[in-house]
Amino acid sequence: MKEAQQILIAPQISEKSSQQTETLNRYFFRVHPQANKLEIKHAVETLFKVSVRKVNTMNMPGKPKRERSMKYGRTSAWKRAVVTLKEGDSIDLA
Repeated sequence: MKEAQQILIAPQISEKSSQQTETLNRYFFRVHPQANKLEIKHAVETLFKVSVRKVNTMNMPGKPKRERSMKYGRTSAWKRAVVTLKEGDSIDLA
């Protein structure tokens, strides 16, 4: 099992994630691509001292990008985790 700091890379802060944090108590994280749901749950519980109710994951593909010439490439793919906490728990991301 990987360390908790290696599993959670960064929080994903956007308009959608802010709305779901306020209404549904969900938090979005960018995670290690090989991390599974149990590892993500354990990492969030140990780092933030909260109780996790549910973890959803999704693989986000890289987008095609064009350089200055006619060469095409891709941005790197990444993995997102949506963590739902139990009532009364919260994470201070600021």
